Amino acid sequence: MALSANKQRMDTSTKKGHPTALYLLFFTEMWERFSYYGMRGILILYLTKSWLEGGLAIDPKEASLIYGFFTGFVYFTPLIGGWLADNYLGQRKSITIGGITMMLGQFCLFAINTHAGLYLGLLLLIIGNGFFKPNISTLVGRLYEEGDSRRDSAFSIFYMGINLGAFLAPLVVGLFSDNLFAVKNENGDIVTYGYRYGFLVAGIGMLLGQILFNGLAAKHLGNIGVEPAGKKSTDTSVDAVQEKPVTPEDKQRMTVIFILTAFVVFFWAGFEQAGSSLSLYTDKFIDRTVGDYVIPTSFFQSVNPLFIVALAPLFALFWTSKLGARLSTPVKMGLGMILLGIGFFFMIAAVAQRGGDVQDESIKASLMWLVMTYLLHTIGELCLSPVGLSVVTKLSHPKFASLMMGVWLLSSFLANILGGFVAAYVESMGAGAIFKIISAFVIVLGLVMIVLAKPILKMMHGVR
Repeated sequence: MALSANKQRMDTSTKKGHPTALYLLFFTEMWERFSYYGMRGILILYLTKSWLEGGLAIDPKEASLIYGFFTGFVYFTPLIGGWLADNYLGQRKSITIGGITMMLGQFCLFAINTHAGLYLGLLLLIIGNGFFKPNISTLVGRLYEEGDSRRDSAFSIFYMGINLGAFLAPLVVGLFSDNLFAVKNENGDIVTYGYRYGFLVAGIGMLLGQILFNGLAAKHLGNIGVEPAGKKSTDTSVDAVQEKPVTPEDKQRMTVIFILTAFVVFFWAGFEQAGSSLSLYTDKFIDRTVGDYVIPTSFFQSVNPLFIVALAPLFALFWTSKLGARLSTPVKMGLGMILLGIGFFFMIAAVAQRGGDVQDESIKASLMWLVMTYLLHTIGELCLSPVGLSVVTKLSHPKFASLMMGVWLLSSFLANILGGFVAAYVESMGAGAIFKIISAFVIVLGLVMIVLAKPILKMMHGVR
């Protein structure tokens, strides 16, 4: 039986290239991110537009808080979902439960266009993501044995799947909401947006991902993720590595996950302004006209993932080069935070081009300021996010792998709530002041992380 289990492991993780299972998880995650980023791309607009325009007519300050709490709790529930998967459900079953729940949430937003429908739909999305998010990432790590050098590369490939879905979603959803199902007047101006149909196509994307995963998981994943990793089992098909005792070194390594998470909160708080304050600023004050075409605001949610897909292969090559190999995880993350801060310099320039925080919407800033902001933010993200996903799987004891992934995602929970409060003060403090504060704060924290790199590395006991 033990020989059979080892053989099954080898079938899913050959030494040449990557296992087919990685690409199954790639496309499953791509469709889930298509669903999430599709609805996220129109959510703040759906909240703030008037009833006549197809929205819910919520005050922008209140809408920013709703957006922040929603995107925050989406990343809090993975802590619970990861624990349930580790101890009771297993990762595979959790992914299915999460996917179906999120699909129902999107369909609820489509079918019930009221405040009650909004809160019910968002609640289902929050619950579903808690089951899905930590477990899909943990499964990627479990495809590779301890010390396998392909793991970082695998997460770069997986991260491209995330961002391929995130790139396509706002374009498709924006096409539905601003074109195919929008009501226009005789001049071609939009009178009513078809946001509800944007939620419908996001739900269909989630359905496609679940059909793919449940149809092919047994063939390509074998028994990986079926049994709860933290549950004592007599089944020899369960990975023997799960039965390893938790050593003092393991505890220190997992402590590092908490330390890194504390820093990363502030990166994501700034980064997630893309869906709230940056989106509202773009809608009102950025010149979105190219020729005779006005680019829908939701389309700009695709700029960051487009840059990710274009640049991720270059970063994957760089991390394996001599210079890249010399950079430890804390240094990479510190650089990511500094680059995020530099990215906000361009939005500060956009505010200056308009003559400050003037409310006259006829005065527009150049589109290039926004594009350059997204470019720097993307480079910062590539220094931090896929590296973080990979290092969490390296630092976690197998019994707590999904739970520790939930802890890592907890940074986004705190960040999105913090970011929601920050965005809520844009109108009272002015966008320029908010962008300056975020920029200065994350640059200082990035420098602090680089300074602390050596003591953090010592606690990682050989993991870089």
